[in-house]
Amino acid sequence: MALFAEFSVPTEAFALHETLEAESNAIVEIERVAATEELITPYFRVSGVDLGAFEAAAADDPSVQGLTRIDRFREATLYRAGLVRDVDAIVYAYTSTDATILEASAQHDRWELRMRFPDGDALSQFSAYCEDRGIPFGLTRLYDRANPQSRAKFGVTAKQHEALLTAWKRGYFSSPEVTLEDVSSEMDITPQALSNRLRRGYEALIEHTVAVTGPDEEMED
Repeated sequence: MALFAEFSVPTEAFALHETLEAESNAIVEIERVAATEELITPYFRVSGVDLGAFEAAAADDPSVQGLTRIDRFREATLYRAGLVRDVDAIVYAYTSTDATILEASAQHDRWELRMRFPDGDALSQFSAYCEDRGIPFGLTRLYDRANPQSRAKFGVTAKQHEALLTAWKRGYFSSPEVTLEDVSSEMDITPQALSNRLRRGYEALIEHTVAVTGPDEEMED
C-alpha cells in the first residue's frame, strides 16, 4: 500500500543550498520532477527575488546544473535544472526507493516536501538512509489514500489551509479593500508566498470538490 509523507529537511540535504543561502528571500516551489538513474530534473517556480541574482547564485551552486529559464509569469518564474544524484543527499534515496515528489517548497534553509512511497518498506529504507547520514528528517504527517480520515481535508496542506482561512477571515475574498499585502503581513510571509499558497489551495479545493461533484441546480448565481 502506498504511503504519503510530509516532512522537512535542511536545504543542504536536498538542493539549492548555496543559492538559497545567498538569496534568502527566494521562494522555490517544485512543480514536477523527471528522473533518471543519474539525474533528477525538477521544474520549479521562483519568486521573491531578483532573477539575475538568483541565476548567478545557482550558476555557482554544485547541487544544480544546467539551470534554464522556461517561462516568466506575473508572480513567479519557471525554471528547469538538473540535480546530481549525490549519495550524501536525499536525491539518492529518492531515486533508490522509487519514491515520487508530489510537492516541495523551500526558502532560506529548509525544504518542505510531500512524497509518495510505494510501500512501508520503501519509507523505512528512506528514513534509515537519512538517519545513517545524519540528515535531520522531520516527519510531520503520514497517511495513505485508503484512509480518507488520515488525509488532509479537501487535499489542502496545513500552510494552504492557514492561508485560505486567514484570507477569508480578513475579508480578502469579499472586499476589494483588503489586499494580498494586508493578509501576507498578518501571516508574516511575503505576498508572493501567500499568492502561491492560495493558488495551490484553490487547485486542491477544486480537485476535491467542484471536480467530483455536480452543481446545485436549485441555486442561482
